[in-house]
Amino acid sequence: MTALQAVALVAVAVTGSATALTRDVVRQAMVAGVFGTSLAGLFFAVEAPDVALSQIVVAAVALPLMILLAAHRTGGGRG
Repeated sequence: MTALQAVALVAVAVTGSATALTRDVVRQAMVAGVFGTSLAGLFFAVEAPDVALSQIVVAAVALPLMILLAAHRTGGGRG
């Protein structure tokens, strides 16, 4: 394991924990986007660029957007 891979793995662990510990729906969606981006960085570090590009699209863009739209629609983002 290289130093870059170790740093990327620690970043994934930290952002994943932050996502799980965040209680507010809007903040959690944003932190989940950061988690997806850090996971994509890990995939780049382990030389899987095709998976990393898919990860960026799905986890960093589509998933937070879907969470925010669902929270807005159901009123889950309030109080």
